[in-house]
Amino acid sequence: MRHPARARSCASRSRYGEAVTTEQDRWARWVLRQRELGAALHARLRDGVLDRAGLTDGDVLLDVGTGDGLIGFGALDRLGPGGQVVFSDVSADLLAECRRRAAERGVLDRCRFVEARAEDLDGIADRSVDVVTTRSVLIYVARKEAAFAEFRRVLRPGGRLSIFEPINRFTVGEPGAGMYGLDLAAVADLAEKVRRAFAGEPAEENPMLNFDERDLLCWAREAGFTALELDYRAEVDVPEPLPAADWEQLAQTAPNPLAPTFAEALAQALTDEERDRFERHVRAVFAAGTPARRTIATAYLRAVRP
Repeated sequence: MRHPARARSCASRSRYGEAVTTEQDRWARWVLRQRELGAALHARLRDGVLDRAGLTDGDVLLDVGTGDGLIGFGALDRLGPGGQVVFSDVSADLLAECRRRAAERGVLDRCRFVEARAEDLDGIADRSVDVVTTRSVLIYVARKEAAFAEFRRVLRPGGRLSIFEPINRFTVGEPGAGMYGLDLAAVADLAEKVRRAFAGEPAEENPMLNFDERDLLCWAREAGFTALELDYRAEVDVPEPLPAADWEQLAQTAPNPLAPTFAEALAQALTDEERDRFERHVRAVFAAGTPARRTIATAYLRAVRP
């Protein structure tokens, strides 16, 4: 799939007053944009991961793929003054954002920042942390077995792994998959063209789609983890609020950092006339307040390094 070149422009401000600039890498731009959307959902995911992590006072927690530090900062609040968090991410811009937020909170002395990939945690010593957490990270990792091996390597004996992943394979082939759950029945022909613009690689080759919850269990066991616990949840056609305040906000949203925005996908997939028809329909959906319909599967996995 062809992705548009990165735009260059001066910094702007989000509605929370935080600087968001297109000079940042694609991971940082997407993550910081998502902070403005779905804050309540993000808090639930954070708590789901941390509740399963078995945190104790003084633990050292490694948050892999930390993003803007959602889980890492949540962990600092739970660990007590003796606890520490290692923030790890592939994005130097996101690590800089985490460092800025840590300084604002006065917790820099309890934090460490490491630029590394989940499947190659270079800079994290063997048996040096008590907990490893991730949230929606393995969907971007092609070598997931290697990531689990790294998680085990850096954990001390008795250390805990707590991860969350969307199981996107569940929605492969579903009508409207990747279309934010909008009611697009009246423009189904156009929606299918737009969906193909989001599709990217074939499902069997796409790291976001080519695994399910059973694979997570298998990879964890093969890496040497024990006491595996998996909580799986599937939701089909569940009404939920619209995914943005209006079409203009949604149009600038992408489903993940590697995908085009909705507006870019429309420009790539549709003619001008088709795009006008599609946008008229979506604006009518927002005006009517027609709820979105969520179809999703998710998994939390907890495990112990013996």
